[in-house]
Amino acid sequence: MGGTKVVVYGLSTEGYTIASQMAIKGADVYIIDESTPSAISLKSEIAKTYPNVSSLKEDEPLLAMEPIDVAISKAKYLFFTPRIRKTGQDIKTDIHSKFKDAVTSLKKNSSVIFTLPTGFGGNNENISLLEHVTGLDIEKQISYFYYPLEDLNHPPKIIGSFNGKKDSVLSDLLTTDKKEKKFVAISSSEHFHAINVLSKFSSLCSILEVCKYAQDEITKNDLSSDDFQEIFLDDMVKGLFDLKSLGSSFEGTNSLMYLINGSVKGIDGYVKRLIDEIRITLKKNDLKASRTKIALSWTLDQHAMRGDKIEMLQNLTSKLRDYIGDVEAYEDPNFDLFHSDKTTIIVACSKFDFENVKKTKKDSGLIIVKANPLCETIQ
Repeated sequence: MGGTKVVVYGLSTEGYTIASQMAIKGADVYIIDESTPSAISLKSEIAKTYPNVSSLKEDEPLLAMEPIDVAISKAKYLFFTPRIRKTGQDIKTDIHSKFKDAVTSLKKNSSVIFTLPTGFGGNNENISLLEHVTGLDIEKQISYFYYPLEDLNHPPKIIGSFNGKKDSVLSDLLTTDKKEKKFVAISSSEHFHAINVLSKFSSLCSILEVCKYAQDEITKNDLSSDDFQEIFLDDMVKGLFDLKSLGSSFEGTNSLMYLINGSVKGIDGYVKRLIDEIRITLKKNDLKASRTKIALSWTLDQHAMRGDKIEMLQNLTSKLRDYIGDVEAYEDPNFDLFHSDKTTIIVACSKFDFENVKKTKKDSGLIIVKANPLCETIQ
């Protein structure tokens, strides 16, 4: 594996993490920041020095570079890990356009690893596009793999490949825990990913829908002692991109679409309930909307491939502004709430943000709303 030429297309958190792992293992890795015309050489010592994209970008170390098309034409393995920030119908167009840019210079006997979720049949579209753009025949002259990265702490155990064909070099590049990756057919890997995503959201939405009916304080207090009070909006939105990409695989209605649409509605319904809870808090405390400030505390990874959390924060901010003019989103945990003459309600959107707010803002007379299934308020 030493010296295997690898190019990672997309300076995202996911892309940088796997690029670093492969560089430390001795692969010859280049990573492409889509906003620049060059591919950056990622050496093992750089990967060890900079644990994430933010630290690398802040320090801007001098790194060897080469033109993108040159780097890609030499690649044995090309990982597709772009940051997607478009929404709705534009997502697919954006992914296809970036994928075309990424694969145009590929040569014979190289392999493409697609790491975004596709839903059912999405990889067939990618393969057609790959063959069309490169003029190379899948499997005879070029290889394609599906490896949807969602949780970097638990990378996929399986890799989808054409006819389930194994690639031991790729398995070595991606293995971090001595357990070899399992290769299955691409359609099978799409099904496995769909089961993971749907299982997560079916379970989550059951909790959200049931908690909606906890109206009295005794029930709320008993429920709040359970583990699911540790679920925050941040956890609810995680994987929403994957769920929606699965939904876009179908036309018409079927039982699976009921599950998918029900889950999407469940999250939307939760956001509406969170906003209602904030309005009730104002009423309970006799606060005028004009004398109140809402601070949304949600520490976000700006470099993640998926933009669903960023989109949700923008959505929540604009919906709250319909009721209360002064709404500010804080994506940095060290935000400073200067002492304004307004009453401040902080909405903690993740467990990390809640712990942080609790620690740093105590004794300040702030009202904290936990964006968890019970929308608990702490005064």
